[in-house]
Amino acid sequence: MQEVQKLQPNSLDDWLPLTASRNGNTFSTVFHIVSSGIGIQALFLPVGFATLGWTWGIICLLTAFAWQIYTIWLLVHLAEPVPGTRYSRYMQVAKAAFGADLETLYKIMCGGIATCEAKSLPGVVWCLLFICIAIVFSQLLPNLNSVLKFSKTGTVTAVVYVTLLWALTIRKGRANDVSYSRVEEGKSGMAKYANILNAIGTIVLAFRGHNLVLEIQGTLPSSKFNPSSQKMWRAVKISYMTIGMCSFPLALTGYWAYGNKVTAKEGLLSVFSQVHGHDTSRGAMGSIYLLQIINCLCQFQIYAMPAFDSLEFRYIFKKQQQCPRRVRAAYRFFFTGLISLLSVAFPFFPSLAPFMGGLTLPFKFSYPCLMYNLIKKPDQSGTLWWLNLGLGCFGIILSVMLVVATFWNLVTKGVHANFFSP
Repeated sequence: MQEVQKLQPNSLDDWLPLTASRNGNTFSTVFHIVSSGIGIQALFLPVGFATLGWTWGIICLLTAFAWQIYTIWLLVHLAEPVPGTRYSRYMQVAKAAFGADLETLYKIMCGGIATCEAKSLPGVVWCLLFICIAIVFSQLLPNLNSVLKFSKTGTVTAVVYVTLLWALTIRKGRANDVSYSRVEEGKSGMAKYANILNAIGTIVLAFRGHNLVLEIQGTLPSSKFNPSSQKMWRAVKISYMTIGMCSFPLALTGYWAYGNKVTAKEGLLSVFSQVHGHDTSRGAMGSIYLLQIINCLCQFQIYAMPAFDSLEFRYIFKKQQQCPRRVRAAYRFFFTGLISLLSVAFPFFPSLAPFMGGLTLPFKFSYPCLMYNLIKKPDQSGTLWWLNLGLGCFGIILSVMLVVATFWNLVTKGVHANFFSP
């Protein structure tokens, strides 16, 4: 039987998954940030270019990237706003301020053999298989620092499959009858502006990870003379250099090769498979999908850790004792099972990507600016205070515009709600 310890002063953080281990370093932090920062959303960056065109597409991409780095800098320095105070969770700062590709891989490995493909499992079963693997992995990870092996794997697989995809895109050349005409041309009124805002939302959604910045920084040791912000900012610079080297070529080469063939329903990888799948080796295509599957499994462990931490916090706070292994296992099984149910029940969530991008925009670009002003209290007559206030307000206004525009698109165009049919 596991010995259950009673709650002692200052021991709460020692028992929670995010802060149980604070022996991280710049090396481990880089892997956490890169692994959580490069996701499948990056494959839809060319969709934004199809609406915005080359000039405005590049401007929006650069703006979102620079704005992302700036707000992360703010969060890094909000982790320890004053000596003796340390925030290791995004929600702590907010409160202080004012809150599958498995089936495709199987078919590629079949090599077009009809009898093999006929034995393929239903989409629901493939989703459940992915979730079962994720559940097994989640039971092996007691805290965020223990996810390092998965972060390393997630980083390597993300960089390799993204690089492989844009390198193959350049090698294969531009598709026949490629068009760079903007998809909103010929439209007028609300439809035109809604498409533009949808494109901005798609680009915004590709940049993520703000909800993990403080959690990752919480794994670093800190002292009066060597605060965690120094190591964290060094890791952020290395990480976002890597993320930029992956995201920018993916967006530019994807739009160059396929123009407006890349749609919100079919990301870059799907279009590449349709256009060049017949003249690309089965090994290359299978490798890309396999690396993407491994990357998704690794990212799930990182992004699920704050949820596990929240569930265990409620248990520890209520029971005033350390969370037993059986309870921890039950929490993680419940959470992962809930995610599996949602993914199977609502497989059309990717079509809502611009809408989700609009909803989450303030958490990335607005709230960090406003929280910095409220907590650090810079001089109100200074540039930094006004810059943060301006960016914070502009981000909230942009978020409202994105949500309205995407909701209008959903109402007018509809959404294929294929419940329980992934």
